[in-house]
Order: sequence, then C-alpha cells, then structure tokens
Amino acid sequence: MNYDIRLVVADDHEIFLDGLALMLSRQENITLVGQAGDGRELLEIVAREKPDVVMTDIKMPRMDGITATREMIRLQPDARIIALSMFDEENQIVEMLEAGAKGYLLKNADKQEILDAIASVYEDRVYYCKSTSAKLAAMIAKSKFNPYKHKEQISFTEREQEIIQLICQQFTAQQIGDKIFLSKRTVEGYRTRILEKMNVRNTAGVVMYALKNNLIKEEDLL
Repeated sequence: MNYDIRLVVADDHEIFLDGLALMLSRQENITLVGQAGDGRELLEIVAREKPDVVMTDIKMPRMDGITATREMIRLQPDARIIALSMFDEENQIVEMLEAGAKGYLLKNADKQEILDAIASVYEDRVYYCKSTSAKLAAMIAKSKFNPYKHKEQISFTEREQEIIQLICQQFTAQQIGDKIFLSKRTVEGYRTRILEKMNVRNTAGVVMYALKNNLIKEEDLL
C-alpha cells in the first residue's frame, strides 16, 4: 500500500482494543487517530477526526455498533466501516452490513487479514472474512445487503463458471485441477482472474458474489 489510512477503532473490551491498537500503530501505512469504548464515543471521534476507515465492535454499551453505523452512514453515506464480530453473531453481522458496513472480521482474525480488510474497504471494496461459514453466506445472500446491484454485470466464460462453482464448494486449486484436467498453476491463474473480475480478495468474496448474482445456489455450498 502506498497511501496513509486514517483509522478509528472501537471496542468495549479494553485488552482487545489495546492489543489491536498497538498492532495497527506499528503499520507504516496506517495512522490510528482514535479509540472508542462505545458507540457514542465513536461518533464523537469520527465527527472530530473524519477517518478514512472505522473498525467497530457490534456489541457495545451506551450505543451498539449497528446503531452507530446507521448514524455514521446518515451523516456520511460513503463512510467505510468494518464490523468486528464474535463467531456466533451471524444475525448482527447481517444487520451491520444492512446498516452500511462495507466488511466484517471475526475477532480471531490474524494480522494479515485485518490489514487486508482495512485496505479493501479503504479502496471501496467489500470485505468478507475468510472464515465466513456457509450459513452466514446464505444469510447475507438473502439479506437486503447487495453491493453489486448498481454495478455493471460481469460476464464469465464457461470454464470460469465451472471453476467458480468448485471454488464455492471449497475445493483447492489442486483438487479443481484434478477434476477438470488442468494443472494447479492454470487453475490458480483462473482463480486470480475471477477474483479480479469480481473485485474481491478471497474465497468468501467469491462465494458472496456468486450467491448474490445467481452463479450458484445455496444448496451448492452444502
């Protein structure tokens, strides 16, 4: 990344917030301009600092992340917000996306995924946590959240559609190659082009795009 991202983070668990803030403060391309312990404090900091990206917990005292997100989007429709979630908060993740968040991460995400999510959302791309379950993917697909509805329809070749199906079924590049008689390297090349066309960062992004655009059905994930 060759830019400087001004970031605000919010979480009511002080140890988690401090650890996250420490990691982020060590990144050359990120400037941490504020930390909040609840939704109201988050809104105050955002109004004052006008960050590029906001990372916020969903469940917080005084004002939760969903309410805070709705308010941030009301005041700044192009706000770039990432939800921080526990693994069992599928319904709240969907609500955050419908409220205007552009991505979500589970709190056990590793450092690289956190940085990938920040970069993606900064670039105005949706970020789906790579640990997204089939259940959550189906819930998001059925929700009002649809970042693709105003974008030009993308066409895929028959081979690309075949590989999209297999990616969504969690097959590796080697396994896909074995199934359709291509080398692993060739499959990886197709996968790279598919991600570029969809403008997504990982398999979860491919799954969500495919579901929302009727390239696969929910039962294909099972």
